[in-house]
Amino acid sequence: MLKQTILLFLTFVVLLIACSDESELKPNVNNEDAFAELKLPDSYFNYSDVDFPSYILNSEYPTQFQFRAPTEYDNTPDDNQVTDAGATLGRVLFYDKKLSANGTISCASCHQVDHGFSDPNILSEGFEGGLTRRHSMGIVNARFYADGRFFWDERAETLEDQVLMPFQDEVEMGLTLAELIDIVDEQSYYPPLFEDAFGDSMITSNRISKALSQFIRSLVSITSKYDQARSEVSSPLMDFPSFTDQENQGKRLFNQPRLLTNGENGNCVGCHQTEAFIGPFPNFPGPLTTFATSNGLDAVSTFDLGVGETTGNSNDNGKFKVPSLKNIAIRPPYMHDGRFATLEEVIEHYSSGIQNHPNLISPLVNNNGEEGQFDFNQSEKEALVAFLKTLTDEEMLSDEKFSDPFK
Repeated sequence: MLKQTILLFLTFVVLLIACSDESELKPNVNNEDAFAELKLPDSYFNYSDVDFPSYILNSEYPTQFQFRAPTEYDNTPDDNQVTDAGATLGRVLFYDKKLSANGTISCASCHQVDHGFSDPNILSEGFEGGLTRRHSMGIVNARFYADGRFFWDERAETLEDQVLMPFQDEVEMGLTLAELIDIVDEQSYYPPLFEDAFGDSMITSNRISKALSQFIRSLVSITSKYDQARSEVSSPLMDFPSFTDQENQGKRLFNQPRLLTNGENGNCVGCHQTEAFIGPFPNFPGPLTTFATSNGLDAVSTFDLGVGETTGNSNDNGKFKVPSLKNIAIRPPYMHDGRFATLEEVIEHYSSGIQNHPNLISPLVNNNGEEGQFDFNQSEKEALVAFLKTLTDEEMLSDEKFSDPFK
């Protein structure tokens, strides 16, 4: 009898040790039925240990570009580093339609994976059919936006602030934070996920915010055609052997300075900086106005003042956040108001349609106040479109760890 008791005890110890690594195993649930409607892996997907290529860890542009490495501008706070358990919880929260006033809308409704985590509609539809004010922004590579502010008008100081705002928006999801917490608490699959992510099952808005932020910061693109071809060379300015002649031409047009019609030199990479294709990144500490830009969409800002609505500074009117260009080809329409339906229309804007807004950025305006156009010919326009299409990351977008766990 004593021998049997010892054997049973040793078996229990072995099982306890086997289940102790929370970063690797499926959440420790007391009731498997709690996860019946979720498709989660037996072991956590890897969100935390990203194998960044060298050009993300270090800028490999020539020094005259004055770019720093994307990882130097990572806006992840020290108290909310990405973990496998935390991002898994964030993934579930991101796709859960129960977390809206009538159970019809999730974060993913406006940030659809098939459309580069954006919305194919000009404006997104809220829980009762109302429309959002602006177009849904792509959120891939959001962790590399230097000042860490979010929304087109940068009204959210951090991603942790931003992710809670749509829940409370009267058009988007229509909840209070107290109601959000109650709904999450009512779902049997959340307590074990919170326990694995935070050490206990307590559900708070702060923890919801942190988990969602972890998942969004895990949405990093490093496996597009561009990235695969980039591994063949040591500099982004070199022709990529596996690119077509047209794609390489488009890449040169994107990177190299060009004489604009106002006599200034400009390039695309000046506002979509480094190989995270996001920005602009300031080369010196400065106020909010050093991040957001005015690209001459309008001559005067009237209906939408952009960042000026956040800061109250007229010098910020008409300025908007610049998201990453990764997956740009599959997430039309474009700009904060979705005014352009195609990439061709976007490129035509920079080629001939830039308007002389009072806050237009240099080099789109010169010291004499003259706006400049890039004046691309048809072959150049087609080459730029071909290059931008190489930034589509099919491998990332088809990765199960970023997919809807409720399907």
